[in-house]
Amino acid sequence: MARNASFLFLMMMVCLSEGVLDGHYYSNTCPDAEKIILQTVYNASIHDPKVPARLLRLFFHDCFIRGCDASVLIDSTPENQAEKDAPPNISLRSFYVIDEAKAKLESACPHTVSCADIVTIAARDVVTLSGGPYWSVLKGRKDGKISKASETINLPAPTFNVSQLIQSFANRGLEVKDLVALSGAHTLGFSHCSSFQSRLRNFSSIHEIDPTLESRFAQILRNKCQKPNLDKNAGQFLDPTSSTFDNVYYKRLLEGKGVFGSDQALFVDSRTRGLVGLFAQDQNLFFKEFAASMVNLGNLGVSQNGNVRLNCRVVN
Repeated sequence: MARNASFLFLMMMVCLSEGVLDGHYYSNTCPDAEKIILQTVYNASIHDPKVPARLLRLFFHDCFIRGCDASVLIDSTPENQAEKDAPPNISLRSFYVIDEAKAKLESACPHTVSCADIVTIAARDVVTLSGGPYWSVLKGRKDGKISKASETINLPAPTFNVSQLIQSFANRGLEVKDLVALSGAHTLGFSHCSSFQSRLRNFSSIHEIDPTLESRFAQILRNKCQKPNLDKNAGQFLDPTSSTFDNVYYKRLLEGKGVFGSDQALFVDSRTRGLVGLFAQDQNLFFKEFAASMVNLGNLGVSQNGNVRLNCRVVN
């Protein structure tokens, strides 16, 4: 029992190299912060079913560059092209949900809740609203002041092999278990053809199609992603239950039906295959490990050197 209590205490307060996160950070200064964010996210999701996948992706793309500091929200200026306008982030959407939550929070508790914490809490909320796990979000992040499009080259690509994925995650202090668990976020959402069409034609000098793709599924993808592709909206849901947070994504990998090359590689490579199998078999285990890895990812780059932006799109 004492061991469990100690674990819970550590979960509620995590001391990092530069900053401290606390599960009760806004208890006195903005006690309704999480309720306000949840209501905003819920309302947006009801009107647009794409919002959950988009906000979860926003969190990943923020935290992988400079840590979780809301740098992905900053608008470009004539002097600087920001992260959101770099090629990997052009397809990011639903920034308006964060803006709406921020406006409500500024009204309720001015100059208090950081944009970085809003993004992190919203990511948890969309997972829970979609049927996934709930976890206590540690809070107290400050907002960064720098956002450079050039730095998005450090985002893991859908064409990465497992060695590249492991290195990308390790560079951020994340382990193989984090890699496999967090990849499960692909249970939500949709991808345009551009992210996986290299698997469908002229894959290599030996294979026309990526041999790790199940043949019938490969043909379905080829039919959707014609060449030349005249439909910019053409693409594929990342799993058949794309609006529900579940473990179907992993089951599809076992069948050779991962949409991204980086997804299917997790089952092909011996270093990650075992975890894919476990998560495909046990959804509760996946939920547990996903929540733990989201906490780990949310701890990246926490610093007290920033501040609380009044407008998430503009540095104070």
